[in-house]
Amino acid sequence: MEMKDGPVENGICSSESIHGGTDVCSSKESATASADHLVVMVHGILGSVTDWRFAAEQFVRILPDKVIVHRSERNASMLTLDGVDVMGERLAEEVIEVIKQKPEVRKISFVSHSVGGLVARYGTIYGLEAMNFITVATPHLGSRGNKQVPFLFGVPVFEKAATSVIHLIFRRTGRHLFLTDDDEGNPPLLRRMIEDCGELHFMSALCTFTRRVIYSNVGYDHIVGWRTSSIRRNSELPKWEDMVNEKYPHIVFEEHCKACDAEQCEPSSMEDDGLDKLEEELLMGLSRVSWEKVDVSFHACRQRFAAHSVIQVKDYVAHREGADVIQHMIDHLLT
Repeated sequence: MEMKDGPVENGICSSESIHGGTDVCSSKESATASADHLVVMVHGILGSVTDWRFAAEQFVRILPDKVIVHRSERNASMLTLDGVDVMGERLAEEVIEVIKQKPEVRKISFVSHSVGGLVARYGTIYGLEAMNFITVATPHLGSRGNKQVPFLFGVPVFEKAATSVIHLIFRRTGRHLFLTDDDEGNPPLLRRMIEDCGELHFMSALCTFTRRVIYSNVGYDHIVGWRTSSIRRNSELPKWEDMVNEKYPHIVFEEHCKACDAEQCEPSSMEDDGLDKLEEELLMGLSRVSWEKVDVSFHACRQRFAAHSVIQVKDYVAHREGADVIQHMIDHLLT
């Protein structure tokens, strides 16, 4: 894969791939030579390679001899409307190309924002030691349920209308998110992704990671609701307190959820928990693996209404209040 040399700034070197994506590593040859952990960062819908710039540079600045970061761009901008499956295939191809050019790489982690988390679940590849699978404000249970898209205000008539027209705005990706796709009579894609499906080993691949971590906004995220991003029922959403940890002031709750088998994953009263039958199936399927769940609140921040972007620090000038969340990811990456 051909690369174009990029600028060196504050000990960080960025190289742009002609085929898409940006590699970020230490400018010190001694550090780069020992870095064997590839961290793939995946943006969300209508996103671009710049969305993870701050986080990528922080990862390399703090772990210069450990990680090489690749910011994916194969699905930039309008290409994010082509569907989770198409984007997942593109991502897998892109990552394979990166690995071929970096024979020193032995480990791999994914850090994905919003819809990018679903794309990474679809496009995860084998062959390296799978370390961390991290999603940030990702709608794992889809977006059609009550209050799953907060800007619809939880009003049933608005949510029903959105389900009917979302494909006109977000095309195939919208259908996947609202669980209305039925390609060739198959169940919705997100339902298929809680099992291995033919040659697509969705859950087997997810199981190979040492850690699976979810970062979720508890409020003010008007794009992705707390329940769908944290894979919980309403009754399971925890009570949280301000400033539990001074180092990470916006992280208000953490829990380690063990994997549960089929007998333990019994369905709840869906009416009480705001879930429909399909959402409950998604939740139960994803609960068959363990998750570390990290809940985040920007309710006291100036940019709290942009929580969906602040949690990622999409733009440092506007979203710097989310920097402690990125620090938390880095501090726990090698644990």
